[in-house]
Amino acid sequence: MRQRLRGKVALVTGGTSGIGAATVGRLVREGAKVVFTGSNADAAAAVEGETGAIFRAHRVEEASAWDRLMAEIEAEYGRLDIAFANAGTEAGDESVEDIGIDAWNHIVGVNQTGVMLTVQHAIRAMAKNPQGPTGSIIVNSSMNAHRAMGNYAAYSVTKAAVVALVKSAAIHCAAKGYQVRVNAILPGVVETDMIRGVIDRAPDPAAARAAFEGMAPMKRMAQLEEVSALVAFLASDEAGFISGADYVIDGATTAGMMGV
Repeated sequence: MRQRLRGKVALVTGGTSGIGAATVGRLVREGAKVVFTGSNADAAAAVEGETGAIFRAHRVEEASAWDRLMAEIEAEYGRLDIAFANAGTEAGDESVEDIGIDAWNHIVGVNQTGVMLTVQHAIRAMAKNPQGPTGSIIVNSSMNAHRAMGNYAAYSVTKAAVVALVKSAAIHCAAKGYQVRVNAILPGVVETDMIRGVIDRAPDPAAARAAFEGMAPMKRMAQLEEVSALVAFLASDEAGFISGADYVIDGATTAGMMGV
């Protein structure tokens, strides 16, 4: 594998499973030194053992915890080149009619405020890089930013909101003269361990798999390797003029529909 990220330092939030863990591994294989965060220490230990990346227990929505995390990265590496704002949740989500305020606030806290804090602190750190203000920030949104779900109101709203945040941050960085790029990825259904668990626990696993795969016109789910490859590309210098973009990776799910 090409070492496009050799010498770069990366931060991945929500890096203990799924897209986050896959991206930690991909960035390491491409030569980056990676710090990843999360709250599941057992899962984190497995990722550390597999990749050699460094884990820090951290909750993205806790504003007071960010200064310490960023100070540790600066003290250890002296720079930050890549940030992947991946941490997210849908726990407790329901329709707009049914969702409770505690569930709403929790999802907004992680998915929206947590992403804002990640982007904010990444920009501040990248502005202090030895060679000048440079870096790449990637936010994990969702195809549901464009195609909202009626029974996941908070998730849909927050995933749309962070796309606007990405565009605002990209414009801000460019206006400041920073060579800091900010982009979003919008995955469709990805075949994670969580999704495979849902399939396996279904009364008819074959039918459940067919339902998930049938959501995309390409008739399959995205693979973790495909999503992490997109993150790695956006993190690399090959994407040097890409900023303020939102990249859908959903097998044409949100592209439109066939005519009659």
